[in-house]
Amino acid sequence: MKKEKLSVFGIGPLYVGIIISITILLIFLQNKGYFKNGEISFLKIPFIIIGIICIVIGIGLWISAVVNSRISKNIKELKLVTTGVFAIVRNPIYSAFMFLCWGICFLFNNLYFLITIPIYWILLTILVKNTEEKWLNNIFGEEYFEYCKRTNRCIPWFPRKS
Repeated sequence: MKKEKLSVFGIGPLYVGIIISITILLIFLQNKGYFKNGEISFLKIPFIIIGIICIVIGIGLWISAVVNSRISKNIKELKLVTTGVFAIVRNPIYSAFMFLCWGICFLFNNLYFLITIPIYWILLTILVKNTEEKWLNNIFGEEYFEYCKRTNRCIPWFPRKS
């Protein structure tokens, strides 16, 4: 196992910058009159509820990863964190921003904004798979491989038995 230094931010600024920009662009375009036929009045309340749930999930993931798990400290000490929120999702900070942006999109009650669900997930998957997962595999080897087998990359879920 080769020991290296991990980045505290990883691909975070790139990913978060992209999804926030897309979310803001969609809202701006809707406010300028585009996508009006995507607004469905009978879905307004369900979309607001889903939006609030997504935002709460996002905030919870972020707090659990950054505050409760003290991820910055563990990264500096080159420790693989697999407990707490990291037991249910490998990238809770990135997932937090994904859920926050999804929640904001839902609040705007527009069916066209649902395209952000697969786009943000695919983008996160591609970025993480081609960067951080390679770094972590090089650093932690079999331990990281086993962790990946039981824990989802982007969507929080119950750990699988390995």
